[in-house]
Amino acid sequence: MAAGWRHLKAAVLAVCLCLSLVLTACSGSGGPLTGNYVEDTVAVADTLLATMALPSDDPGRSEAETEARSLINDYTARYRPRPQVNGLASFTTMQTALNSLAGHYANYPNRPLPDALRERVSKELKKAETGVVRGA
Repeated sequence: MAAGWRHLKAAVLAVCLCLSLVLTACSGSGGPLTGNYVEDTVAVADTLLATMALPSDDPGRSEAETEARSLINDYTARYRPRPQVNGLASFTTMQTALNSLAGHYANYPNRPLPDALRERVSKELKKAETGVVRGA
Protein backbone atom coordinates (compact mmCIF):
# COMPACT_ATOMS: atom_id res chain seq x y z
CA MET A 1 0.00 0.00 0.00
CA ALA A 2 2.88 2.43 0.79
CA ALA A 3 4.37 1.88 -2.67
CA GLY A 4 1.00 2.75 -4.22
CA TRP A 5 0.89 6.08 -2.39
CA ARG A 6 4.42 6.91 -3.52
CA HIS A 7 3.50 6.26 -7.14
CA LEU A 8 0.36 8.34 -6.77
CA LYS A 9 2.30 11.23 -5.18
CA ALA A 10 4.92 11.05 -7.93
CA ALA A 11 2.24 11.08 -10.62
CA VAL A 12 0.46 14.06 -9.05
CA LEU A 13 3.74 15.93 -8.71
CA ALA A 14 4.62 15.20 -12.35
CA VAL A 15 1.23 16.46 -13.53
CA CYS A 16 1.56 19.64 -11.44
CA LEU A 17 5.03 20.34 -12.80
CA CYS A 18 3.89 19.79 -16.39
CA LEU A 19 0.90 22.09 -15.92
CA SER A 20 3.00 24.82 -14.37
CA LEU A 21 5.50 24.64 -17.23
CA VAL A 22 2.75 24.79 -19.85
CA LEU A 23 0.95 27.66 -18.12
CA THR A 24 4.16 29.60 -17.63
CA ALA A 25 5.15 29.20 -21.27
CA CYS A 26 1.73 30.27 -22.53
CA SER A 27 1.12 33.13 -20.14
CA GLY A 28 2.05 36.77 -20.50
CA SER A 29 3.44 38.71 -23.36
CA GLY A 30 7.05 39.55 -24.02
CA GLY A 31 6.77 42.58 -21.78
CA PRO A 32 6.82 46.16 -23.00
CA LEU A 33 8.87 45.28 -26.09
CA THR A 34 7.00 44.99 -29.38
CA GLY A 35 9.49 42.97 -31.44
CA ASN A 36 10.13 45.90 -33.78
CA TYR A 37 13.81 46.75 -33.32
CA VAL A 38 13.52 50.43 -34.24
CA GLU A 39 10.49 51.09 -32.02
CA ASP A 40 11.91 49.10 -29.12
CA THR A 41 15.30 50.84 -29.28
CA VAL A 42 13.71 54.29 -29.27
CA ALA A 43 11.33 53.33 -26.44
CA VAL A 44 14.06 51.80 -24.29
CA ALA A 45 16.37 54.77 -24.85
CA ASP A 46 13.61 57.24 -23.94
CA THR A 47 12.65 55.26 -20.83
CA LEU A 48 16.25 55.03 -19.64
CA LEU A 49 16.89 58.72 -20.27
CA ALA A 50 13.80 59.55 -18.21
CA THR A 51 14.92 57.20 -15.42
CA MET A 52 18.40 58.72 -15.35
CA ALA A 53 16.89 62.22 -15.16
CA LEU A 54 15.05 61.45 -11.92
CA PRO A 55 16.50 63.36 -8.96
CA SER A 56 18.21 61.30 -6.28
CA ASP A 57 15.58 62.28 -3.70
CA ASP A 58 12.63 61.18 -5.87
CA PRO A 59 10.58 58.55 -3.97
CA GLY A 60 9.97 56.54 -7.16
CA ARG A 61 13.61 56.42 -8.23
CA SER A 62 14.32 52.99 -6.74
CA GLU A 63 11.32 51.42 -8.45
CA ALA A 64 12.17 53.15 -11.73
CA GLU A 65 15.73 51.80 -11.58
CA THR A 66 14.42 48.28 -10.90
CA GLU A 67 12.12 48.56 -13.91
CA ALA A 68 15.01 49.93 -15.97
CA ARG A 69 17.16 46.90 -15.10
CA SER A 70 14.32 44.60 -16.13
CA LEU A 71 13.87 46.51 -19.39
CA ILE A 72 17.61 46.32 -20.10
CA ASN A 73 17.55 42.55 -19.54
CA ASP A 74 14.49 42.08 -21.75
CA TYR A 75 15.93 44.20 -24.56
CA THR A 76 19.31 42.46 -24.47
CA ALA A 77 17.74 38.99 -24.34
CA ARG A 78 15.51 39.79 -27.31
CA TYR A 79 18.04 41.41 -29.66
CA ARG A 80 21.51 40.06 -28.80
CA PRO A 81 20.86 36.63 -30.40
CA ARG A 82 19.57 38.17 -33.67
CA PRO A 83 22.42 38.41 -36.18
CA GLN A 84 20.49 40.82 -38.43
CA VAL A 85 20.38 43.30 -35.53
CA ASN A 86 23.43 42.73 -33.37
CA GLY A 87 25.84 43.74 -36.13
CA LEU A 88 24.33 47.21 -36.51
CA ALA A 89 26.17 50.24 -35.17
CA SER A 90 23.04 51.35 -33.32
CA PHE A 91 22.88 48.03 -31.48
CA THR A 92 26.55 48.14 -30.54
CA THR A 93 26.18 51.69 -29.19
CA MET A 94 22.99 50.75 -27.38
CA GLN A 95 24.63 47.66 -25.89
CA THR A 96 27.53 49.76 -24.56
CA ALA A 97 25.13 52.16 -22.86
CA LEU A 98 22.99 49.35 -21.46
CA ASN A 99 26.00 47.48 -20.08
CA SER A 100 27.30 50.60 -18.34
CA LEU A 101 23.94 51.44 -16.84
CA ALA A 102 23.16 47.85 -15.80
CA GLY A 103 26.61 47.56 -14.22
CA HIS A 104 26.04 50.66 -12.13
CA TYR A 105 22.57 49.55 -11.05
CA ALA A 106 23.86 46.08 -10.13
CA ASN A 107 26.95 47.23 -8.22
CA TYR A 108 25.67 50.47 -6.66
CA PRO A 109 21.91 50.08 -6.28
CA ASN A 110 21.56 52.77 -3.61
CA ARG A 111 23.79 55.40 -5.21
CA PRO A 112 22.81 57.93 -7.86
CA LEU A 113 24.57 57.85 -11.22
CA PRO A 114 27.83 59.79 -11.25
CA ASP A 115 27.65 62.84 -13.53
CA ALA A 116 30.34 61.53 -15.89
CA LEU A 117 28.52 58.21 -16.35
CA ARG A 118 25.17 59.96 -16.78
CA GLU A 119 26.60 62.21 -19.52
CA ARG A 120 28.31 59.37 -21.35
CA VAL A 121 25.32 57.03 -21.24
CA SER A 122 22.98 59.85 -22.28
CA LYS A 123 25.16 60.59 -25.32
CA GLU A 124 25.32 56.89 -26.24
CA LEU A 125 21.54 56.42 -25.89
CA LYS A 126 20.85 59.49 -28.04
CA LYS A 127 23.41 58.33 -30.62
CA ALA A 128 21.85 54.85 -30.74
CA GLU A 129 18.39 56.38 -31.05
CA THR A 130 19.50 58.61 -33.93
CA GLY A 131 21.30 55.74 -35.62
CA VAL A 132 18.42 53.31 -35.43
CA VAL A 133 15.99 55.86 -36.88
CA ARG A 134 18.41 56.41 -39.79
CA GLY A 135 18.69 52.66 -40.27
CA ALA A 136 22.27 52.21 -39.10
